[in-house]
Amino acid sequence: MDKPPSQPPAPHSKDSLSQTTRSLAEAGDAEAQFSLGFCFASQGSEPDYSQAAHWYQKAADQSHALAQFNLGVMYDRGQGIPRDEVRSMLWLGKAAQLGDAGAQYLLGMRRNRLGLAQEPAAALESRIEAYKWLQLAAAQGYGSSEAGCDTVALSMTHQEVIESRRRIAAFVVGEA
Repeated sequence: MDKPPSQPPAPHSKDSLSQTTRSLAEAGDAEAQFSLGFCFASQGSEPDYSQAAHWYQKAADQSHALAQFNLGVMYDRGQGIPRDEVRSMLWLGKAAQLGDAGAQYLLGMRRNRLGLAQEPAAALESRIEAYKWLQLAAAQGYGSSEAGCDTVALSMTHQEVIESRRRIAAFVVGEA
């Protein structure tokens, strides 16, 4: 195949793109499933979030990082699916583990917020993980990750920063 796997074959018309994408998605192609989900989520003024979530779920189940990220955001916002913070964190965590900088940033910010409301021992773990995820996102140049990391570091001890940096050094994309 001459094109990279992330791009569907070039069609002759928009209708054939839809048919080609839908056929590939129904056949189990994760990139086509993601593309179909994206089309449903961005349909002008009337997005079909339940269809978007359906197709994102199929792609996410095949470890498509961007589908996992989008599904995590949809669970957080209750777009097309019931709002579910636990599932949101699960999908964002999977996308972050696959190296998605947006997911790493959101996960870091959420872990930091969680840490503010937790008992000291749990808050410590949340801060260390927040710093790790924000630093990984910052290393990819993602948005305000660096500022978020600096904010988290202000509430950390030197030892906590060292532990977080140890985890960053041990991080391998795709390994839990």
